[in-house]
Amino acid sequence: MLRFAPSPTGDMHIGNLRVAIFNYIVSKQRNEDLIIRIEDTDKERNIEGKDKEILDILNLFGIEYSQVMYQSENVRFHTAMALQLLLEMKAFNCFCSTEWLDKKREEAKESKTAYRYDDACASLPNELVIDNENPFTVRIRKPLEAIVVKDHIKGEIKFDPNDIDSFIIMRQDKTPMYNFACAVDDMLSDISIVIRGEDHVSNTPKQILIREALGYKKNIEYAHLPIILNDDGKKMSKRDDASSVKWLLEEGYLPSAIANYLILIGNKPPKEIFTMQEAIEWFSLENISKSPARFDLNMLKHINREHLKMLDSKELSRYVGFADQEIGELAKIYLEEASTTKELRAKIALIFEAKNIPEEFKESAEIIVEIIKNAPYFDEYEDFKNYIMKESGIKGKNLFKSLRLLLMGAEHGPDLAAVYKCIKNYIGEIVK
Repeated sequence: MLRFAPSPTGDMHIGNLRVAIFNYIVSKQRNEDLIIRIEDTDKERNIEGKDKEILDILNLFGIEYSQVMYQSENVRFHTAMALQLLLEMKAFNCFCSTEWLDKKREEAKESKTAYRYDDACASLPNELVIDNENPFTVRIRKPLEAIVVKDHIKGEIKFDPNDIDSFIIMRQDKTPMYNFACAVDDMLSDISIVIRGEDHVSNTPKQILIREALGYKKNIEYAHLPIILNDDGKKMSKRDDASSVKWLLEEGYLPSAIANYLILIGNKPPKEIFTMQEAIEWFSLENISKSPARFDLNMLKHINREHLKMLDSKELSRYVGFADQEIGELAKIYLEEASTTKELRAKIALIFEAKNIPEEFKESAEIIVEIIKNAPYFDEYEDFKNYIMKESGIKGKNLFKSLRLLLMGAEHGPDLAAVYKCIKNYIGEIVK
């Protein structure tokens, strides 16, 4: 199986969505199930309802999965595995206090060396362990040999024994640490390949060490995706609006366009505009760049516009509050100057809202409105315009500007004749 393992601690980041999309594509290519594992063991940071929000977003993007699991439901297995490691002397109880460990970290910082746990409790005699009433954590014994990770994107990464200390796998309250829970859960689910962000690279050797200590023989493949940078060349954080999938959707970017963009950046696709289903045919982890990808909102706008153009007219009309093919065709005309459904809604709304006519054109506009109210139906714009001209006697700028303002709510924009074709059945409502 493959797994997407988000934490319910905040809005979904585009980096996480990219991880979910790649897992989905590879699961389809390999014909393996994709499971969603909500990593909820950090109770203090969990936000109620975020798990449902994550699942709603995945469904919106068409990411199919076979099962939803909650990491907290596996705690009994984490405890059993920790006990096994203790019995086999592959882990040990650590009685070092938080204050003592903080002091050691400060000393390492002052001497400008990387902090490593000094194995103070690794060889305590049994009687000191049994009779010790102080709170304790459980630590796994550090590796004796280098751990080599063969990554689909980054190539071979080697971690020397000194890079990994005897790290904590169970807290004092006997809840599992992230790396331990993650390694055990990947074993339990028979995960074949882990695709995740490169901020997890340092966790990978620890998780391999845990599984090897537990006697797990299967080789799990890895692919660590480079981070996404903002306009300043820095890692996209929560302060960047565009880092939130929720924000992008609210701004009017289509799920299909966001997916297209996230697959495109840092990749070598055969074409620029595509669907996720098309990407399944040619996608390869080996084609992902090792360098970070820069997020370009203008590029996303371009891709979004192309995906909006691909929509059926009636479907597009629903994004602007209608269920009418002609309004959908009107929206397509406005795609020359709008890139999102939010921008399109604003353009279409101007047509149906009360008009704010400048003083210069007020008199001619009022005359034209009265004529339109009593005018017969005209299929062609030229016939409509000529009728208004004949009945009102208004010509030139006063005619054209007034018509634009009355029918479109703006002095500038698309060709009025093209717009008229789409709104001719709504003329009475528009000028009332």
